Amino acid sequence: MTKIEFRTHIADKINYTCRWVRKAFANAPGSRIVLLSTDRNLLNRLDEALWTFSDSDFLPHAMIGDRQAFRSPVILTPDDRGEMPHYDILVNLSQTIPECYARFERLIELVSTDPTDTSAGRQRYVHYRERGYTLHHEIAK
Repeated sequence: MTKIEFRTHIADKINYTCRWVRKAFANAPGSRIVLLSTDRNLLNRLDEALWTFSDSDFLPHAMIGDRQAFRSPVILTPDDRGEMPHYDILVNLSQTIPECYARFERLIELVSTDPTDTSAGRQRYVHYRERGYTLHHEIAK
């Protein structure tokens, strides 16, 4: 069963996601991650931020559909309905429930301080809980 974690009260999803990916690589170097956002603007900003986030850390990634995506440990996608190169960790930056979340070993739900995002996050939390998932919640630092 998919392990589901909520990270809430995130002031800046882009920065937080970059830090989270860096930490995931440090703690588990073989991590393979899919970053999902239905907001193309956010996804493009995240793509840029992953390249420029840190002078000392390299956060390799590719957009889904890129010819190198199957080799990349981090995939960025606006749509989770297609086939993914792997199903290890899904990081959901969108306000909707990912259709394929149950295929992943782990789902990280990132919820910002924006009232609309917070409300959508609560609805996703209830959705997963009603389906019998054990949920972990952490307030972002």
